[in-house]
Amino acid sequence: MAVLAHVEGGGAEFFKGVEKLGLEGMVSKRHGAPYRSGESDAWLKIKCYEFSELDLLGVKREPGKPAMALMGQDGKYAGSAFITLPNDIRERLWKRVQASREAPADVPKAMTGVEWLKPGIRARVKHLRGEAKLRHASVKGIVDEGT
Repeated sequence: MAVLAHVEGGGAEFFKGVEKLGLEGMVSKRHGAPYRSGESDAWLKIKCYEFSELDLLGVKREPGKPAMALMGQDGKYAGSAFITLPNDIRERLWKRVQASREAPADVPKAMTGVEWLKPGIRARVKHLRGEAKLRHASVKGIVDEGT
């Protein structure tokens, strides 16, 4: 993890540099504000996000909860992402669910209630930079032309 020295002022320009360097984000604070544990608007953690094209393995839909997509990369489970697609694209995606398909080998066994998709569907996913598995991730689009 890279740690940079204290810098006063120019937060927006500094953040551009943080993104350019490929860092996870930065912490900023209001001048003169003492540290206090817990939430505060005086200390902020500003995160960097990136977009990746990943394999869409399956979806998990539960009443009253946001729909989740299980994502893969290079044949391995990469984590899950909220499905934040417009209704028309979401409905076309639901039509591609294959309820009888088996889970890919790399998906954790604890994943239950998942509706698996046929291989070859890729999605554009926004997620936190610098993590081994997806965190704070959301599906922003379907890449293949079939949906």
